[in-house]
Amino acid sequence: MEPPDAPVRVFIAPANFAAQGYAFARAAERLHGVGAVNMQPRAAQDFGFPADYNVPWPVAVSSGTWARRQREAVGRGFTHVLIEAERPIFGVAFDGDVEREVRWLRERGVSVALVSHGTDLRAPHRHADADKWSPFGGEEIDQQWVARLESVAQRNRSLGERLGVPLYVVTPELLLDWPAAQWLPNVVDPARWATASDVLTSDRPVVLHAPTSPKVKGTALIEPVMLRLAEQGVVDYRRVENVAADEMPRLYAGADIVLDQFALGIYSTTSIEAMASGRLVVAHLSDQVRSHVKTVTGMEPPIVEATPDTLASVIHDIVTNPDRYRRSANLGPQYVAAVHDGEFSAQVLRPFLHADAGEDQSA
Repeated sequence: MEPPDAPVRVFIAPANFAAQGYAFARAAERLHGVGAVNMQPRAAQDFGFPADYNVPWPVAVSSGTWARRQREAVGRGFTHVLIEAERPIFGVAFDGDVEREVRWLRERGVSVALVSHGTDLRAPHRHADADKWSPFGGEEIDQQWVARLESVAQRNRSLGERLGVPLYVVTPELLLDWPAAQWLPNVVDPARWATASDVLTSDRPVVLHAPTSPKVKGTALIEPVMLRLAEQGVVDYRRVENVAADEMPRLYAGADIVLDQFALGIYSTTSIEAMASGRLVVAHLSDQVRSHVKTVTGMEPPIVEATPDTLASVIHDIVTNPDRYRRSANLGPQYVAAVHDGEFSAQVLRPFLHADAGEDQSA
């Protein structure tokens, strides 16, 4: 792995969830004098997300030779490191201890920040208390699963406190777990998702649901509603899973409505991609998420609010009033271009990446 030829050289690893490590690297390169490389361990079965540097999974998790070479390459060649999801970036070099990795890097003058994607930081019990539809509450919830997530989140919050490095979160909801963090919006390439086809032009709209994690997306809460509406001929409901990343633009282009999150109170990369495609996105967003987005960006996410209780009536209203909802869908590409095309995220990263460059940080 060769570092970029630039004064500020950023290494981003190792999660690359929904290709966000790669997207953040491209966003960082919008800043003057910045070059970036992202790395991901690639399993035999994956979704084909792009990355600058792919490492076979067995090598990344067990090879001492690779781990030592990786450590030296990053320590010598890069000025900044973004560690995703508080996961180790040097394999077994420090026995998987992220705190030791960060301290080793900082001793060599490398600036380090953390990027949290969700369950690595979110406190399940806090979330369950705040949202009726939380996947972490209720009598039928797997309490061992919740306890594991709680343990991971607590461990990572403690790590962040000890390290005292900047922390970014990809959804505003995580600011409830780390108030000193900064929202780093997820990034997509609008051109990749753009489509000329309009939405809601037929009497029976196509509704797409593509849950990467059905449990936390709230799929079980909404699917009975959608299956009933499909049986009644109101919509054509399509659920897709384990689809290669390259297939998603075509699937979005063939849909009128995209259903995203109904349990976490956030919007994910799925919503962003669907908005960029001009599709009508329906999801449950918390007031805190909508308020923070509006405060920071001056824009309202053009996402139609629905909960499992209201979804049926919302879908019926969309079918009855397609012109009104078509206008909402048409706002999607504009919103994505303003908030999620990489420029906004680059400006969020600017103070960290250019802290020592003597640049005006007011931009």
